[in-house]
Amino acid sequence: MSDEVEAGYVRVRLDLSYDGSEFSGWAKQAGGRRTVQGEIEDALRTVTRSRETYELTVAGRTDSGVHARGQVAHVDLPREVWAEHHGKLLKRLAGRLPRDVRVWALREAPAGFNARFSAVWRRYAYRVTDNPGGVDPLLRGHVLWHDWPLDVDAMNEAAGGLLGEHDFAAYCKKREGATTIRTLQELSLMRGEEGIVTATVRADAFCHNMVRSLIGALLFVGDGHRPPDWPAKVLAARVRDSAVHVVRPHGLTLEEVGYPADELLAARNKEARSKRSLPGAGCC
Repeated sequence: MSDEVEAGYVRVRLDLSYDGSEFSGWAKQAGGRRTVQGEIEDALRTVTRSRETYELTVAGRTDSGVHARGQVAHVDLPREVWAEHHGKLLKRLAGRLPRDVRVWALREAPAGFNARFSAVWRRYAYRVTDNPGGVDPLLRGHVLWHDWPLDVDAMNEAAGGLLGEHDFAAYCKKREGATTIRTLQELSLMRGEEGIVTATVRADAFCHNMVRSLIGALLFVGDGHRPPDWPAKVLAARVRDSAVHVVRPHGLTLEEVGYPADELLAARNKEARSKRSLPGAGCC
C-alpha cells in the first residue's frame, strides 16, 4: 500500500455507498462469501475488459452487516485503461454493480493520496429506537430496537468521559501487534422527531468492534442499568468487561471520511503509519 503510484498507472479515488445487509463485510474472503470489495473489483474488471483484477484500498473496512454512505477507496489503474474508460466508467459500473452498492464518483487522486492512511477522521452514525412498538418496518435494516426507555441526557453525560486520546482496549477486540490507542473526537447522541436516537461517533481511526462496544455501554447507561460514570471507569480499566455488549451491526453506518488539503497528504500518511501498526480486517 505505497503512497507512490507505480510508473504507468493512475491512482483513482472512488466515493461509494452500500447497504451491508447482504454482505460479509468489506474485505474479500476465502470461500466465496459475498463482499463489497469483491463486487466492485469484479465489476471493474468486467467493464474495463481486463484480465487483471485491480485491488481496492479502502478508508475503513466494515464488518458484516455494517452500512456505508460515505465510504472512500482508491485503485491503481494502468494509464491506458483509465484513458480509454474513465469517461464512461461511472455509468458502466452502475449497470454492472448489484443494487446494494453504488459508486458515486471516480476521479484521479492528487499526488500522495491513500484512501486509508491519508484520512484524518472517520465519522459513523449508530441509530436506535426505544419505541415500545418496535422499529418502523421500512427502517428495520438500519435501526436497532432497544426495548427499554432511553435517557439521552444520561447517555451524553457518559459519552463526555470517553472523549480524547485513550487506550480503548476495554472497547476493542484485540488484534496481535495492533495498538488500541485512538483519539475519540466526537461522541454525541440526539433524539430525532421520529423518536430515533442517532449517535454520532468520530475518531482518527477505530479498532475492531470499538463503535458497537461504545454504543453497547451507553445503552446500559441510557436504560438505567449503569450510572453515567460507568463507561469511563471501564475505559480506565483497559480490559474487556463482559458487561459491555457489542450491539448488532445493522444500526451502524459509515457516514463520512475526512482528508487534509492536498499539500498535507504526504505528512498525514507518514503520521498515520507511525502511530499504529496495521490492523486486521473488520472495524467497529
